[in-house]
Amino acid sequence: MLKDFVKLETFLTVARERSFSKASAKLGISQPAVTQQIKFIEKYLACKVIERKKNGIKLTNEGEELYKVATRLEKEIHSSEHDILKIINKEITFKLGASFTIGSYIIPGQCLNTIGEAINNSVNLDIDLSDNIIQKLKDRKLDVGLIESPIIDNDLIYREWLEDELVVVSNVPITKTLKTEELYDFDWICRNEGSHTRKVVQEVFDELGVSCKNFNVLSEVSNTTTVLQTLKKSDRNPDKPVVSILSKYAIMDEVAKGELYEARLRGYTMTRKFYIVYSKENKHNAYVDNVVNYILAGRC
Repeated sequence: MLKDFVKLETFLTVARERSFSKASAKLGISQPAVTQQIKFIEKYLACKVIERKKNGIKLTNEGEELYKVATRLEKEIHSSEHDILKIINKEITFKLGASFTIGSYIIPGQCLNTIGEAINNSVNLDIDLSDNIIQKLKDRKLDVGLIESPIIDNDLIYREWLEDELVVVSNVPITKTLKTEELYDFDWICRNEGSHTRKVVQEVFDELGVSCKNFNVLSEVSNTTTVLQTLKKSDRNPDKPVVSILSKYAIMDEVAKGELYEARLRGYTMTRKFYIVYSKENKHNAYVDNVVNYILAGRC
């Protein structure tokens, strides 16, 4: 079993996520496959390592010991990855694609440099719509994509990466917790049709019984950067705030500086997942594997 770290990686992911289903999404494999690999480990060791509970899973005493061993192995493997890639000794430009929010606000330039150092090669970042990133992956114009929604394609592997929260952002101070009826008091900057953010927000508003048709919409724009610039340049009238809905990652700096203000809906949290996606053909590609694991480990 120790020769096949894939099964131990599955065990570590289940242990960290405290869930078979969450581990499945994180690893990009089916839940039955996760279960099968855990059963293999338990058969190999002739003991239970994981117990299923109503609120998740729990490691047995043997599972706790295995976790310590697997963690040590994981650290050794990660420390060796850079040296292994040096053996390949091939000069490439790794092509990374990202949606607008991810590419502009979550993957900073310094992160690209550290990824490049990890694979001993340069990294090129292509920022585009999630749909376009998927197509570029299929056309082999990208090696890995970072997207805001799992646009399912059987030729691709999807790995859960980050959980994002969408918040109401205003150009003047507003109540931190908003009632749905207060949404009609604002002037709105909305995302255009086809935007994934707009789709998520529309689903939430439909569930809450909020009608966007009754909003006073000043404009519809194509990306997060344009929304931010429009908000900051709008008149700062405390009686008529100009608002929009954006990723919490996109507004962190402005909120910290007091340039913009965030609020949340009372009794409701707007969340979505960000995904890492790549071709099944690249499942065992050393560079792809290294970059994906690097990003999943939160080293950026």
